[in-house]
Amino acid sequence: MRYRVLGGTGIEVSVHCLGAMMFGAVGNPDHDDCARIIHHALHHGINFIDTADMYSAGESEEIVGKALAGRRDDVVLATKAHFPMGKGRNRSGNSRRWIIKAVEGSLRRLRTDWIDLYQIHRPDPATDVEETLGVLGDLVTQGKIRAFGCSTFPAADIVEAHHVAERRALRRFRTEQPPYSLLARGIEADVLPVCQRYGMGALTWSPLASGFLSGAYRKGRPVDLSTGRPSITPHRFDPSIPENAVKFDVVERLVELATDIGRTLPELAVAFPVTHPAVTSVIVGPRTMGQLEATLKGAPLTLDDATLDRIDEIVPPGTNLYRPDGVWQPPALTDAARRRRLPGDRAAG
Repeated sequence: MRYRVLGGTGIEVSVHCLGAMMFGAVGNPDHDDCARIIHHALHHGINFIDTADMYSAGESEEIVGKALAGRRDDVVLATKAHFPMGKGRNRSGNSRRWIIKAVEGSLRRLRTDWIDLYQIHRPDPATDVEETLGVLGDLVTQGKIRAFGCSTFPAADIVEAHHVAERRALRRFRTEQPPYSLLARGIEADVLPVCQRYGMGALTWSPLASGFLSGAYRKGRPVDLSTGRPSITPHRFDPSIPENAVKFDVVERLVELATDIGRTLPELAVAFPVTHPAVTSVIVGPRTMGQLEATLKGAPLTLDDATLDRIDEIVPPGTNLYRPDGVWQPPALTDAARRRRLPGDRAAG
């Protein structure tokens, strides 16, 4: 296992991070089995675990907390807040009010006194970023978190956050957690260069493109949209959708490339994000021990220039073959009122 420094913090993390999204009701509800997966990852050199309060409504954090009993000092632990936790107002977002409450909940579920990396799961247009940076800095001062970052922020929002931090003498985001895979390379155009410019660590997620690069879904083979990952996002796997037909074609070319270098498609997929100089760690989210072992098998793989050139020919740099974040969209796209001038408004100019 290789290690890199996390966003200038001095904290060393493994280049592969164990993502805990699939631990709990959404993925693997067997707590003991999840604990075995966590311990197996630690045994093989992974020292970085990433979860979030909203994963299975807190159950993922509870599983991780139990599994790390007696081993907390050996692990760099990351979690996130932003999405709703329970019903009612003011139980989500990036406000001071909610983040203070959310971090206490995560500390309790994780059975720890501190969180190494606390991340804001998505932007919140209703909250000034100054408000968010201010409370995160206070949590660092209080010792409840060691560093903080953002997750799936557009490049413009990351830049704004850094400008606000500099102007207001606030602590800044140390990391960004964007989606990145052979099929979703859009962040190469803006997010990753911005991370490099500000010395941020990039912790990329979904290297298997939500399972599309697992090798289980191939052109000409039937896809059961009622089970597994296809049941969560069937629109990504339905071969009758033209956009997906393109992905199936690309997968066949990537399988051929993987075979030529003596590797499997998942091994190629997991190795790819690590090659970008802006990437600190790649988050892998196994549901089973077998999935973790397949990842560990490909962990030492280093792709040479010839292989990367062939990848560029198949999927050009900066290209997204699908929209990688299917959970969240900017309110500017989902709220029609943000895109329409009200009757009677005077035009500027």
